[in-house]
Amino acid sequence: MRFIQLLAMLVVACAAHAQYPARAIKIVVPYAAGGLPDTMTRAVTPKLGESLGQPVVVENMGGAGGISGVTEVARSPADGYTLLVADVGQIAINPHLFSKLPYDPMKDLAPVSLIGTSPLYLVAHPSVPANTLKELVAYAKAHPGKLNYGSSGIGSIHHLATEALKAGFGIDIVHVPYKGTGQSVPALLGGQVALLYSALPSIAGHLKDGRVKILAISSAQRSPQTPEVPTVAESGIPGYDYVAEIGMLAPAGTPRVIIQRLAGEMAKVVKQPDVLQRFTQLGIDAVGSTPEAYDKQNKADFDKYARLVKASGAKID
Repeated sequence: MRFIQLLAMLVVACAAHAQYPARAIKIVVPYAAGGLPDTMTRAVTPKLGESLGQPVVVENMGGAGGISGVTEVARSPADGYTLLVADVGQIAINPHLFSKLPYDPMKDLAPVSLIGTSPLYLVAHPSVPANTLKELVAYAKAHPGKLNYGSSGIGSIHHLATEALKAGFGIDIVHVPYKGTGQSVPALLGGQVALLYSALPSIAGHLKDGRVKILAISSAQRSPQTPEVPTVAESGIPGYDYVAEIGMLAPAGTPRVIIQRLAGEMAKVVKQPDVLQRFTQLGIDAVGSTPEAYDKQNKADFDKYARLVKASGAKID
């Protein structure tokens, strides 16, 4: 009798999964509207909805370094109807910045797909007497503590990537944290800071009028969009690679068949011409990975940023 009941439950569960999705899907973005994860999500959701045959709606839950939004998803039913789009901050950095988090990214979330990556560009104010990274390093070594750099806040990828740069070259430049690129980029333009890391869309317009100059890119390889810009790795720090990685995750325990379905559809969506065109405008490299590949990347990032956060001394609580 017990076996029959279990078999019946299995049949019902399989039928439900086969019908997935049967209603609208919600994607939580743990940032305010307008940022890179939000813009990326809104670029893919219309196509994802078409592929899945159900509406896909985006809900922004900004604040607290993305903790509120991630926690909301981690505590949601594992049925594929509440998903998360997050970056390395929520997955690999926050666990090392905060002594207590209401979620464990490695246990409470199931990777679905790495949607895309976005390199950071090291840019300088025109007053900085350096036009290459090597010239910047030479100047910083000759004038320790004279230069400063802005970031999107303590523990942000912009902060940690610059700390890795400082350590790799053995230079002394002063950190000035801001609340997001909405503050740090204007500070650079106004000359309050000499340097910062930024995604391309935030500084592209200012490059054309000479208000900032690019010194290097943070990715392991040069970007096809800016092939003339050298990487930090080739400029003197082998293995240097710090990029924004935006991916989709689900609550832990979400059925594997649903995870695979979502990953497969995402892989197709990010390769569609209009989505690729939009990603190119945003300085994003489309990926659309398998759940296994994204899981492997998250674990590697978790360990990498653990070491970097410890070395930098960054702590929020």
